[in-house]
Amino acid sequence: MTTSEMSKPKIALTMGDVAGIGPEVIVRACADPRLTECCQPIVVGHPEVLRQAVDLAKAELRIEAIEHLDDTQRPPGLIACWNPTDDEAADVALGSLDARAGRAAYEYLIAAAQAALDTKVDAIATAPLNKRALSLAGLNYPGHTEILAELCGSPPFAMMLHLPTGNIVRGPHGLSVVHVTLHTSIQSVPKLLSTSTVLEKITLVDRFLRDIGSPKPRIGVCALNPHAGECGLFGDEEERVIAPAVSSAVEKGMNATGPFPADTLLRRAVSGEFDAVVAMYHDQGHIALKLIGFDQAVNITLGLPLIRTSPSHGTAFDIAGTGKASADGMLEAVRIAALLSRQSRRQKVTL
Repeated sequence: MTTSEMSKPKIALTMGDVAGIGPEVIVRACADPRLTECCQPIVVGHPEVLRQAVDLAKAELRIEAIEHLDDTQRPPGLIACWNPTDDEAADVALGSLDARAGRAAYEYLIAAAQAALDTKVDAIATAPLNKRALSLAGLNYPGHTEILAELCGSPPFAMMLHLPTGNIVRGPHGLSVVHVTLHTSIQSVPKLLSTSTVLEKITLVDRFLRDIGSPKPRIGVCALNPHAGECGLFGDEEERVIAPAVSSAVEKGMNATGPFPADTLLRRAVSGEFDAVVAMYHDQGHIALKLIGFDQAVNITLGLPLIRTSPSHGTAFDIAGTGKASADGMLEAVRIAALLSRQSRRQKVTL
């Protein structure tokens, strides 16, 4: 192994729900030389499922099943695959809801995350899992983020979508959108909001942006209600909950402003006025970013003692097995995981 190869971060790519497009997008990503140029990939999942995805994608790849994560560097065209659980996932039909797939996706994630905590890998990039399949397996988690937070002892954490600087986003460090509430009903959002939770998310995204080289990140905070509540006419969460969090952030030295109406704040951020936006709930941030950069948006989990990224798409059961899945989101997720891994080694990076 050359010195250059040894310096590449080791990234575990979890297969997610084997009935979805996860195996296919992993194969297509691994077949792209841009992935192996930036990292040493290890697929965490069932090798037979991966071989079927190779056939589906007509990729020029060979799969080597491994039993441990020590020597995982492989020559181009040969991908290491580690299966930390049983073989039941190999019998799951594409496009189907199956408890076996839900259980396997969970086991892949836990094993990869533990490997990252044990420094056997530098980061993890996760293919999508299906919440209903998790539930069928008796695993009552809303998604990856909450599983990882529990494994890590539930530190302050947040889901963040990130778009890199480019033709769409004009800011020097891209655009990051972090969410105060996540996988929950719209009805429950107002009572889940508190000044402390809003301040927590402002703090997490401020820390992330400083870590990647922004000396004083410009953070815009969304209102919850239309027109930012219209001075209490449409709700008082802005004055009672959100504005005090912004004031506390400013007192702590953060460059936070708001709350602003969400319909205009995201537009202002895309144009380069803000480096980050704090959204109050899932769709408030997700819809805007996915409209402008679906294939480029990367999910990054903040606050955990490990690096985790993922593409912003779901399991896409409707196209599983058709050969239509795009690897663009997974490639971007792996690229950012590799960059953040280098950052953790004290090397300056720019997303």
